[in-house]
Amino acid sequence: MSLLPVRTSAPAAGAGPSVPAAAVSPAAAVSPAAPVSPASPVGGPTPAELLDFVRGTAADSALIASLPLDPEGRTWIRLDGPGGSEAWLIGWPPGTGTGWHDHGGSHGAFATASGTLKEDSLAARLPTEGWKTLELAEGVDRERQLTAGEGRAFGRHHVHEVRNESGGSHAVSVHAYYPPLPLMRRYSRTGQVLRLEQVERPEEWQ
Repeated sequence: MSLLPVRTSAPAAGAGPSVPAAAVSPAAAVSPAAPVSPASPVGGPTPAELLDFVRGTAADSALIASLPLDPEGRTWIRLDGPGGSEAWLIGWPPGTGTGWHDHGGSHGAFATASGTLKEDSLAARLPTEGWKTLELAEGVDRERQLTAGEGRAFGRHHVHEVRNESGGSHAVSVHAYYPPLPLMRRYSRTGQVLRLEQVERPEEWQ
């Protein structure tokens, strides 16, 4: 497995310059949607294949042990993902998380290698452009706990946040995306209102 250099204090929610939305529109209601099709771009790994990869990588105890853990912030190493995908090994100190975000149209998967991660997600397909604030319909929230060895795949419209809610233990996880992330949109949330706060580009986290 080829590794790229370790970085510390991975980008937290709200990090990086703010990029305004293309247009501001009135709050729009978003209702639950059917699961996103697992189809992938031609030549790329499917979400199921990415899930197999992250689960297998999360079981590599020597690789997991090679990640330095920092009590002050997340650490991460870039990995060689399958079929041209982007992959990361990430360490999560107690109490850290991503904040609400999407993956810029990429699908992906992640698996917990050690500790426990909590994922909050939306069972809705959000419009990707032309809005600043959305009012979410009731019933779109999903919650799951992912302990060591557990993972999940997601489609191109997935919006979620991931946290290590432990009071004293690190968590480590493996993530993969295809195509490699073109951008990430970061959101704030107050009740059922989701607000686009910024757009991050790859140069901000690589």
